[in-house]
Amino acid sequence: MDVTQASTLFEALSSGVRLELFRLLVRFAPDGLVAGEIAKHLQLPSTNLSFHLKGLLHTGLISVEKEGRFLRYRANIPLMLDTIAYLTEECCAGHPEKCAQYREQSPVVAAVLPSCRCK
Repeated sequence: MDVTQASTLFEALSSGVRLELFRLLVRFAPDGLVAGEIAKHLQLPSTNLSFHLKGLLHTGLISVEKEGRFLRYRANIPLMLDTIAYLTEECCAGHPEKCAQYREQSPVVAAVLPSCRCK
């Protein structure tokens, strides 16, 4: 991943609606949700939802698959993980003791944090 791709992804997620939409699809991974289910969860009218889905589709953060008359949307989990890795790959410039301090300070469960790549 490069800075241009990362910037595009973060720009797409800078909308509160798109961020919640993406997090919803992550929660329902790998099965995803059809558009009507997404609209119910987020309490969005279909026209508004369509606009935000299109923005996320354009970046590759989500995918869509036709199922009969319905469209099923799924989060691109590998791209999400690549983005997290991009943010953390140079953490602490090779000083693992610093990473350990930050991990202790974080309220996030250790299992959710990316592995420390300090060398």
